[in-house]
Amino acid sequence: MTSNVNYGLWYDFRNPAPWQENFESFYASRLGQIADAEALGFNSVWLTEHHFCEDGYTPSPLVIAAAIAARTRAMHIGTNLMLLPLHDPVRMAEDAATVSLLSGGRFDLGVGIGYRQLEFDQFGRQLSHRPSLVEEGIEILRRSWSGEPVNFSGKRFTVGDLKVLPAPVHTPKILLGGMAPPAIERAARVADGFLSTGGLGLDNYCEALVSQGKSLDDGNVILGCWAIIAEDPEAEAARIADHILYQTNAYIQWGAFGPPDQATLYDDVFSAIENGLYELWDADMAVSKLKTLVADYPMIRDIHFWAQFPGEPLESGNRRLQYIAEKVLPRLR
Repeated sequence: MTSNVNYGLWYDFRNPAPWQENFESFYASRLGQIADAEALGFNSVWLTEHHFCEDGYTPSPLVIAAAIAARTRAMHIGTNLMLLPLHDPVRMAEDAATVSLLSGGRFDLGVGIGYRQLEFDQFGRQLSHRPSLVEEGIEILRRSWSGEPVNFSGKRFTVGDLKVLPAPVHTPKILLGGMAPPAIERAARVADGFLSTGGLGLDNYCEALVSQGKSLDDGNVILGCWAIIAEDPEAEAARIADHILYQTNAYIQWGAFGPPDQATLYDDVFSAIENGLYELWDADMAVSKLKTLVADYPMIRDIHFWAQFPGEPLESGNRRLQYIAEKVLPRLR
């Protein structure tokens, strides 16, 4: 049974130049899509963060999370993910607590260590400090939400005898992403769950839980799925090829999957799919793959899919959402 798993949508709010819309109408239409998706049966939405991107990749996911909270009633809201080392953890704790209060406790905070030199330079952080920035940041978040004085002193941050108020009524889970074994081990050790990209690292996460004396029942996986689900997924991929290639190549150029100077960009969508995170599924295959995944890894609590590829028209994404809602979700529940 997969009925205890949330199935949701993933948004980066990229609005690239070749297809750019007015940003006000762009945000309004995506918020409308999210509200409609809740009515269709999607029960989570996940937001991600980057800075100084020409396509407007959202720098402010917690602001958007609050807007989603106002437009939805039961949908769970999370970040997959925010770049914790770039933030003041007390300030992030205040904003996240506010989103939790506004949403009635429907919010969890997913974070990662980041990788873009440009972002670290602008925010006055060093890439080499990422592990300590993340671990101290998580500790400060937890103390900040306790309603008690923080009283923390570390290598990167010092917070005195201060209470961070208002405290959340429902404390958000802190979820930690990563693809390298040290990052996955850190998620098992210090976070309330693991953000898996495309299903990568699940076995490493299970091994890390066991090696730390934890039970697999203690595990909690939130999985960002890169499957393209449509009645004819090959035709769908060909139809939206430019948007898929834009997404893939931008992440490669930034260094998401390794040093950018050693990476090869794709000029053909099916090469990108074959060598990347994307999978092409129709409804039958989606149901089979997702049921198997959840059976093999019962600690999976949420699986979410890209709602829109960068620059893709809203109606195009809506057709996939409708197909998933009608042909896939009922069979998983």
